[in-house]
Amino acid sequence: MRGFLAAALILLPLAAWAEPACKVAIDIGHNRQSPGATSARGEPEWVFNGALARKLDDALRRRHIATILLNPAGESIDLRQRPADALAAGATLFVSIHHDSVQDSYLSRWQWDGQDRLYSDNFSGYGLFVSAKNPAFEESLAVAHAVGDHLLAIGLHPSLHHAEPIAGENRPLLDAERGIYRYDDLVVLKTSEVPALLIEAGVIVNRQDELILSQDGFRQRFAEAVAGGIAERCRH
Repeated sequence: MRGFLAAALILLPLAAWAEPACKVAIDIGHNRQSPGATSARGEPEWVFNGALARKLDDALRRRHIATILLNPAGESIDLRQRPADALAAGATLFVSIHHDSVQDSYLSRWQWDGQDRLYSDNFSGYGLFVSAKNPAFEESLAVAHAVGDHLLAIGLHPSLHHAEPIAGENRPLLDAERGIYRYDDLVVLKTSEVPALLIEAGVIVNRQDELILSQDGFRQRFAEAVAGGIAERCRH
């Protein structure tokens, strides 16, 4: 069978067949001790990741797609352990939720709430990452295409700054329209035994984007779009 579908089908009455089942592992990027990037107003990335991951979990479940939410307590778990835990739980797709930053050369200082903070308004938008070292690279890319289409459909746009030919970036851009990058050595992607996608939902060091990314309504819309793309591949 194609796609990240379960190996077995369940026989239904009247000789009909049920749609094959999917189970999505939703990885909350980073943890409490190592929370990732810091937003323009001082909020740790891990907080953004957890809030969006829970919205995605709910959106998938309402589509009758099984999920497992990885590390909701934010413990210090080795990166290789995350896809291993997903596989052990029977996941057929691994999705890691993150929020983006920029290279230090783009950062400027400003005052927020009486504190010196770093920001960059140079870049805005989401990014989708896959690894060619993942054994299910083609399906990983197909999932990224479907998710990208759904994000574009709700009026969002990708940020292409990770393709810049500068130190720390220079990622191969597989699809500029949808914002899909190849990042072969991202540990959670290359060590996953099932199709895997890492989502940078937006640039939290961008002062305006941070405000939008913090909104419950935006998180809901974003999660519904991602869930729509995943559901499309579940039926493939």
